[in-house]
Formats: sequence, C-alpha cells, structure tokens
Amino acid sequence: MDASLYVWPQLLLYFGLVFLLTKPVGIYLERVLDPGGKTLLDPVMKRLEKALYRLTGVDPGSEQDWKSYAFSLFAFSLVGMILLYTILRTQHLLPLNPQAFGPVSDHLAFNIAASFTTNTNWQSYSGESTLSYLSQMVGLTFQNFVSAAAGIGVAAAFVRGIARQTACTVGNFWVDLVRVTLYLLVPLSLVLALCLISQGVIQNFKPYERAQLAESSSSDRGKEHDRGLKTGEPVDEQVLQARVSRTQVIVQGPVASQVAIKQLGTNGGGFTNANSAHPYENPTPLSNLLEMLSILLIPSALTYYFGRAVRNQRHGWSIWAAMTALFLVGFLVCWWAETEGNIRLKALGVESLDGNMEGKEVRFGIFNSALWAVATTAASNGSVNSMHDSYTPLGGLVPLLNIQLGEVIFGGVGSGLYGMLVFVVLTVFLAGLMIGKTPEYLGKKIVAHDVKLAVLFLMVPVTGILGFTAWACASAWGLAGLNNSGPHGLTEMLYAFSSAVGNNGSAFAGLSTNTYWYNTILGIAMLLGRFFMIVPVLALAGSFAGKKAVPPGPGSFPVAGILFTTLLASVVLIVGALTFFPILAMGPVVEHFLMHYSSVTY
Repeated sequence: MDASLYVWPQLLLYFGLVFLLTKPVGIYLERVLDPGGKTLLDPVMKRLEKALYRLTGVDPGSEQDWKSYAFSLFAFSLVGMILLYTILRTQHLLPLNPQAFGPVSDHLAFNIAASFTTNTNWQSYSGESTLSYLSQMVGLTFQNFVSAAAGIGVAAAFVRGIARQTACTVGNFWVDLVRVTLYLLVPLSLVLALCLISQGVIQNFKPYERAQLAESSSSDRGKEHDRGLKTGEPVDEQVLQARVSRTQVIVQGPVASQVAIKQLGTNGGGFTNANSAHPYENPTPLSNLLEMLSILLIPSALTYYFGRAVRNQRHGWSIWAAMTALFLVGFLVCWWAETEGNIRLKALGVESLDGNMEGKEVRFGIFNSALWAVATTAASNGSVNSMHDSYTPLGGLVPLLNIQLGEVIFGGVGSGLYGMLVFVVLTVFLAGLMIGKTPEYLGKKIVAHDVKLAVLFLMVPVTGILGFTAWACASAWGLAGLNNSGPHGLTEMLYAFSSAVGNNGSAFAGLSTNTYWYNTILGIAMLLGRFFMIVPVLALAGSFAGKKAVPPGPGSFPVAGILFTTLLASVVLIVGALTFFPILAMGPVVEHFLMHYSSVTY
C-alpha cells in the first residue's frame, strides 16, 4: 500500500487543526494576558485570583520595569527550585509513597530541580522507579505549570515592550504568573487530562501491581565469580546464570494529570522512563494526535496574540508562516531519512520494508514517530514517543538541529515567541544594512544597544552547547558515560548538552548521565540556558518600551509577506548553520557517510 495514501492526510489533519486553533486560542491569550481582560472563566476564577493577590500582597494594578520583572522571576524560580529539591531529598518521609522509594541523591535532586524549574524536564532517572507519587504530582507537576506560565509571562513582557511607546514598565510578573496558570494552563490541562483518561491513560494512587506472566521469560545475568570478579566485567570473565521471570510489575499512579501539562506547557517530563512511548501515557492513535496537537497549541497561538497586540496581524501570520515552513522542511527530511532506513540492514535483509522501525512503537509507525520527534524538538517540549538514538544519522540530525536553532520553530510556551522575535530584530537590522536605511521595526529605530542584546541572546546557546560539549569530550567524566564511540558517541554528548542548554529535555539515549559530574554540569547548563537568555530579552523589552514609534515611511522594511517570511527563515537557518555545522559534520554527517560508504563500525 502506498504510504502517501495515509501519510499526507494525517499531516494535513495535524497542521489543519494547529492552524484552525491558532486564532481562537490567540484571542483568548490576549484576554488572559490583559489584567483587565474578560474571560468565560471569570465567574469561577476571579475570586481565586483576587484571593491569591491578597494572600501574597501583590497589587495587580501596579506594573514593573524590566529589571523588577526579572528580579521577581528569578526570586520565584529560586524558591521553587529549593522547594522541589527539598521534596526530592525527603520523599521517603512524605506521604503518597506506596513503593517506599528512598530519598533522591543530592546530585540527581539538583539536576531534577534545575530541570523542572527551567521548563527543561531533562530526566537522568526512571520516574516509575525513583519518584513517589507526591514527588511526581506536587514537586514536578507544580513546576510544569509555573515554569510554563513564567515563560509565557516573559513573552508577554517583550510583546508589551514592542507595542508600547515611551513607557517605563512591561507588566507585572506576579499577575502574569497567576492569570496564565488559572485561566489558561489549569483549564486546558483539565480538559486534556479527561480526554486522555477516556483513551486509557491511567490516573490513580494505587500501589504498583504484579501480574503473572502467561509464559515465563529467561535471561542471562552475570554472577559474582568465586575469585571476586564483579558484574559489569567482560562476559567471558563471568559465570553466567539463568534468570527466570514469572511476574511483571505494572506501573500505577497519577499519570494523566502530569501528561496533560507536560504537553501543553512544553515541559516534556514523562511519568515513566519510556515517556509517551509507554501505553499508559499514550495508548491510542487519538491520544497520540491530541498530545502532538497540544505541543504546538499555545506556541502557535502566541503568534496570533502578538499580531493583535502590535496591531499588525499580517506580521503575526508571517512569523507563523516562517515557523511552519521551517517545521515542514525539517519533518520531511526526518521522515524521508527514516523511511529510507539503514542501508546495511537492508543488505542483510533484516530491516522492515517500511524503513527504520528500530526504537519506534508499531502502533505509531515511522510517520507519527518522525512527526513527534520534530514537533517535540521544534517546540522545546522534550517528550518522545520513539527513541531518537535509534534514528538514522540524518533522521537524528533534524531534532538536534531544531534545538540548536534556538527552538524558535514554534518553540516552548513563551520562549519560542520571544526567541523568534529576537531573530526578527536581527533580520530587520540586516535588511536595513542591505538597503542603506536606519533599521526600523514597527516604527521604532533599532540602535546598537538593541543589536548587542540580540547577539548576547544568541551567544548563550552557542557558547553553552559547544563549550560544555567540548569539556565533556576532553574529560574522563564525559567519556565515561559513553556507550558508543566515534561520531555517534559525539552526537550523543552534543545532543545532551544541546537539550540542556536549549531547555528541551529530550535525550538521544545511549549516554549514561546519572552520575555526579553529568547531573551537576547538565543542571548548570539548564540554568544558564534559561535565565541567561531571559535577561537580554527583558532588557530588549525595556528598551523598546521606552521608544516612540514613528509612522512607517517609504524606506521602511515591510515585516509582512513572503519576502519577510523568507528572509526571517533564512536568517534562522544561516545563524544555526554557521554556528553548528562544523560539529554536526563531525557527528551525524560523518556517521551518515560511514553508514553508506565505509566498512568501519562503531
């Protein structure tokens, strides 16, 4: 059967739904992000919102300049990180721990706290065998809500800065945090969680169950040798003994509630180690579609909100078009590479006729696996329904490049929009240089200070990703985690630090990172990638807010239409290619040529 008979309709359905929901959700976002905006949830949420302001002493009528906004965000994040770290270290003393899990180690607790506070949700652990229900639900899920709300708040502050004239303020962080959580994330998560439960995603507090297998399974495991050799040494140095399993542990817990916000908030942390490849997190084709749709829902709608806020809807749609074009190109490359498969396995006659099915669930197939991989890395989500380490070299290159481009192809909730707006500022600046005019963006002149802030923003992921990867490659602690050598091993390390600095959270796998060094360094990388990029964004918001807009003249560069969309997408690609092509050439590109033209294996 021709694959196109069912692939293209699925792609059309997916992006058709994304497109149709962009406008209504964008209009709703405008009302949520306006402190005086009216929503349908006011009768339910308004009293709670006011009660939270009274309880915390927040004056919703006062606004903050960009420095105060940044300070509030940092202070809130620090307190939240400390609270999460404390919960993880003391989970054995807290309730809702039916499996009697012990405390999380200090370095892993630091990594988890940094990960979920920064909306990264990188996981160096198996959630179902490490964390109690309370740690998952109160610790992680709470951070899923507030870290996502904080990102949307920063984007809103940047948008206000662009939209306002001769202003000193960019909004109130506490108001943005409360309103986004109460009016947007909580209701959407409740609806999605109920939909997922209807599909079979579990939601309970039962202890894990042990099921009797219809047929016992056996495997060999290393036994300690009489002369003291330990498990983990070469097999020929061990005495092997058969291990027979007659039962299987069945995971239970509050899964649906965490899955809903992990997708809507572009968080990505899975309740289980298999993430959305696990049938309890993603059991059916419909649940797969709903979860993929929720990944892009808010990032896509934010472009429409931006167009309304700056009173230039065509500009908002042009940004959306640039994001969509980059997304589709990446998906087509990834899908093609996985459909082509591994030439060496084909030669042996052991690969599926449909392509590379290694690491993919049969119920999703290559198309839905590739689409999810591109969506989760384009949108800073990090959840997976297939294992990226099993992708072909070029298929795995696309998710990696999506992260390295700054995850502005829709991007994370908030972070995708403000990241793309930084590229817009850079694009308008370059266009102004090409036509010999003073660069103007929506009537506001772009000066050297603005360009410096934009470049500072772009340099954070560059120095972070390349710097930390180089350190790992040259250090014993970095090489000790490798399970593969050669270009694939380099790609695994590069992906890990790209995911951490880019606040994505997905893993290439094949790299053992639950060690003191990796947990600590990756945690630091996540913090740098989140907060060192927010500072120049908020500074840009303050700079634009203080400017006075002038009417566009004949020399103004248009920021809507095909020309602008093409130029914006080109700038994103050129910046990424110039920066990361050398190391990508040494990793997945070399591996691709080795797969086709060399007999060397790694």
